[in-house]
Amino acid sequence: MSFPHFGRGTRWVIAGALCLGGLAACNTLPRITPDMALRPARQVQVQGMHGPLSAARSKAILDGLKSRGADSDIFNSHLALEEALAGSPLVAGNKVVLLQDGASTYEAMLAAILDARDHINMETYILEDDEVGRRFADALLARQQRGVQVNLIHDAVGSLGTPREYFQRLTDGGVRVLEYGPVNPLTARAGWNVNQRDHRKLIVVDGRVAFLGGVNISGVYSASGSLRGSSKPRRGGVLPWRDTHLQIEGPVVGEFQKLFIETWERQKGDPLAPRNYFPAPVNRGKEVVRALGGAPEEPFSAIYATLISAIDNAEIEVLLTNAYFAPDPQLLAVLKAAVKRGVDVRLLLPSATDSALIFHAGRSYYDELLRAGVKIYERHEALLHSKTALIDGVWSTVGSTNLDWRSFLHNQELNAVVLGPEFGAQMRAAFDRDLAASNPIILEQWERRGLDLRLKETFARLWAYWL
Repeated sequence: MSFPHFGRGTRWVIAGALCLGGLAACNTLPRITPDMALRPARQVQVQGMHGPLSAARSKAILDGLKSRGADSDIFNSHLALEEALAGSPLVAGNKVVLLQDGASTYEAMLAAILDARDHINMETYILEDDEVGRRFADALLARQQRGVQVNLIHDAVGSLGTPREYFQRLTDGGVRVLEYGPVNPLTARAGWNVNQRDHRKLIVVDGRVAFLGGVNISGVYSASGSLRGSSKPRRGGVLPWRDTHLQIEGPVVGEFQKLFIETWERQKGDPLAPRNYFPAPVNRGKEVVRALGGAPEEPFSAIYATLISAIDNAEIEVLLTNAYFAPDPQLLAVLKAAVKRGVDVRLLLPSATDSALIFHAGRSYYDELLRAGVKIYERHEALLHSKTALIDGVWSTVGSTNLDWRSFLHNQELNAVVLGPEFGAQMRAAFDRDLAASNPIILEQWERRGLDLRLKETFARLWAYWL
């Protein structure tokens, strides 16, 4: 999570409010044990267009995935963990497109929005009133005026800097707008807890195509004010943002639709206008995908449990790219344990950030991780905002979830898990491109960092639970 682009003083006020709000409800992360990972012990079942497939058909699809290059034992292990922990179905027949950075992502989103015929459900953390935000507002209003129902959820803190007039214009145009977790307790419909935020980024169009990942609706992804973007710093030395998103078509879109509707109902939004939110699913490709949602009301984060177990059962490599890194003890332990059993563990993290506290809190763990053999790289020439993982070349995830306490305990988050070696190869290529633009952190050099950095790290680490 990062705060939207306010002045420094405003950010500290918000940070204090979030911390105080969280003192009343200091949740803890679950301990993921082997017993938890193996329960329930049943055969992995795949869903298709018309519901659960037969055992024979499920086995045929999974065998087909393995035959395309995945090591059979490794793939079986990750499938078993997915089935035991996720609580959502593994769905076949999907097309998944990997989108990188804001420019290409926005163009794909806007094309889908302008092609909508029935409804658009949109959920985002940051929605800014800038060139990008106004372009989205124009597109949403244009479809609403053509009879397409638009339903929008925006986070109150994430969009705190967005003028009320921006949302009023959407409301006046017929868009149903719902503010998640209002800062003002008098306007909260579903109870008030300013520490709980909706960090998801999701668009579902006509129940047939979904977009999700790390990209907010903000001009920070633009270069010199253009939606086209660039890999070069913008005017004034501002770094371009590096992010990752997915475009998904196929039966699994219905699972993301369910998560949007659950959030709308939990926040006590007005009843949704009748629309065909769950059209008959259609096979669109060969990817097997699972939708993973996390919410602070749930007993534990399925995203966290699944990630911890996937790392704990990795056999070859763990490649993690993340914007905000403040690990809990269990995540630290599984990373170090993976190295100890011979797994190549690499962390790709930012060298610059929009959140100094989380940046220095994460760096305070470098010594411990480097000594354990974890390889750490920092991305330069961009502000890294991606949240991805690739494990053993067959288990990939892209979403909104950071590797910090806030994402796993206090936020609504959303990830997609894509199983199979072909999509894994695309993820590996993206990781390698980022790696080529990164600097390795060498233990001997890191130990020579200055006292000022050490003091910042110590102070920031004290706040890791609430950042």
